[in-house]
This record gives sequence, structure tokens and C-alpha cells, in this order.
Amino acid sequence: MNVPRHVAIILDGNGRWAKAKGMPRNYGHAQGSKNVERICEEAWKMGIKYLTVYAFSTENWSRPRDEVDALMKLLRNYMKTCLKTAAKNDMKVRVIGDKTRLDEDIRSRIAELEEATEGNGGLNFQIALNYGSRDEIVRAVRRLAEDARDGKLEPQSVTPDVFASYLDTHDIPDPDLLIRTSGEERLSNFLLWQLAYSEFYFTDVLWPDFTKEELAKAIEYYNGRDRRYGGVEKKEDGGNV
Repeated sequence: MNVPRHVAIILDGNGRWAKAKGMPRNYGHAQGSKNVERICEEAWKMGIKYLTVYAFSTENWSRPRDEVDALMKLLRNYMKTCLKTAAKNDMKVRVIGDKTRLDEDIRSRIAELEEATEGNGGLNFQIALNYGSRDEIVRAVRRLAEDARDGKLEPQSVTPDVFASYLDTHDIPDPDLLIRTSGEERLSNFLLWQLAYSEFYFTDVLWPDFTKEELAKAIEYYNGRDRRYGGVEKKEDGGNV
């Protein structure tokens, strides 16, 4: 089986999963966080080298204050857990997004996590926090414009590769496969530049219920695609369009 090198996942459906069980939304977020750990381990076992998850978007600040506070508390706890998980599984962790709006203690824990796992050789795990692709592109354009103003860059030398070097994901390969759970079929401002040639897989399964078997289904779908330079065609053996 051809395993995608880089898989990106929009973790959707935590709140609905909790509601269906008569539990508060925050319970769903907590269970979803635990599932991230499980899927990280399974992804590496399957041969995936890079996994990027959409954990908290720039738009999530508009959620009810108590839910945002609960998510930040969960994030603080997750940073501690992730440090242990990364050490156990030799996982390299990196946070993408605008970290400046996060509280100082969270930024410190992120820095500690990234520094502690920098030399690890297992799964490359990217967590998108306070991330929005439009925001990322605007920040990249600002830095590029500053370099041009300071004479470090000639406008005519700007190519797609040069521009990509200013993005949060500058040293990470673009995703081969995007997975979104819970039945929604939109990108929600996630990796708009990087997903230009990725395969999209949508499933009705809510994130806390997303298992290694569901991940295998997504990879099977990916294998049904005939990926060619400049486009994708349906395989003659009846692979998915």
C-alpha cells in the first residue's frame, strides 16, 4: 500500500459527539485530545512521516468564553502530556500558527516542547494553534515585504518556492492527504496554500470515534487515486475519483 508521507486532519465533531452522549462540549474536546495521541501512534506505525492537526483556529476565539477558557486549560494539560508522549514515541513536535495571542505560560510550554523534541527521529507532528491560513499568508507577505524593503530580496526573485519559505510550514512537505471528520466538507481556512494538490477525504465519523481502522480507510481511498503531475485521474481499475 502506498502510504501518504504527510497527512493533515481537521479534528471536527467533538462537541456533537459529547452532546449525543448527554455530556458537555468540553468533555468531547477532552476525549478528542486523547484520540490525537492514539492516532499519532497509529499513523507512525502505518508509515506516515508527517501529521498535522487543526487544533484551534483564529476563528475559535469567537466561541463562548467558558468554552474558550476550557480549551485553553485543556491545551495546557495537553502540552504536558504531549511532552511525555513525544519522549516515549521519539516524536518531533512543532506548533504552527500565530502564538503571540496565547498566554505566556502556554507559549513557554510550547517552546519547551519544541526544544525537547527537536532531535527526535519519529513522527513529525505539527499542531495548528491559533492558526488561520489567511492569517498565515498575510504574516508571510509582511515578512517578505520587509525583506524586499531592506534589500534582502528582489521582487522579481519571488517564486512559489520563495513565498512558501515564509510560511509557518516552510520546512515541512505539503500534505498528500487531508482528512476531515464529522461530515463537513470545507477547508475552514486550513492550509490553503499547502493543500493545492492534496487529496481530500471526508467522513461522517466524529473525531473522538476516529480509529486506526478509519485512518486505514482514508489511506485506502488515497491509494485509489492516480496521482500525476499537473492533475489526478481515475484509475482504470475503478479507483475513486
